[in-house]
Amino acid sequence: MEDQTIIDNEAENKDLHNASEEKAENKDLRNASDKKEKEKVDPKKEFFSWVRIFVVAIALALCINNFLIINANVPSGSMENTIMTGSRMIGLRTAYWFKEPQRGEIIIFKYPDDESENFVKRVIGLPGEKVTIKDSKIYINDSKEPLKETYLKEDWYWENGSEESGGELVYQVPEDSYFVLGDNRNNSKDSRLWTTTNYVSKSKIIAKAEFVYWPWKVKGMLETAKYD
Repeated sequence: MEDQTIIDNEAENKDLHNASEEKAENKDLRNASDKKEKEKVDPKKEFFSWVRIFVVAIALALCINNFLIINANVPSGSMENTIMTGSRMIGLRTAYWFKEPQRGEIIIFKYPDDESENFVKRVIGLPGEKVTIKDSKIYINDSKEPLKETYLKEDWYWENGSEESGGELVYQVPEDSYFVLGDNRNNSKDSRLWTTTNYVSKSKIIAKAEFVYWPWKVKGMLETAKYD
């Protein structure tokens, strides 16, 4: 009798073990089925997910372009050879949030005679300064020495002053404004030639020109000129 009891217990334990294994297997199958169901992608949800990504990307790009940078095309040769005709460049809109433009920096601004157009020129005269052009040279505040402009494309000629002034052209830059010129002086419509005003108001400056990225062979940072 004792041996029979042991055999019966072993058989019962085996049945319980088999039942447990079957239960575990069924659980695994259910889990796998649930996982497969979860992995099924609803086409509508997938579509709207991509739409959200696209909308966020567009909104981010617009935000960056309108508040942080400007992507500009240069259609003319007024800044050659610093910026060539057809170049594309990046300007930093935040450059003058906490500092003032400096002489020698290249800026992007609203063209005073037609603010629907953006121009790019180099800052020459700062607020309150006297800028004198004589014999195609620039003098600041009656300095005896002209600015050393190593960035100019070529020798330039500009003498449009009266006989009384000795052929000089004198510009008194208003406060909060700037006198700007192109690097290609013989082919630049700049502060010398505008009709509305000869100066760029600080409020009309859009960005500081920072980087030319096209054409690839002339890409690079736009450095602030040094006059020492």
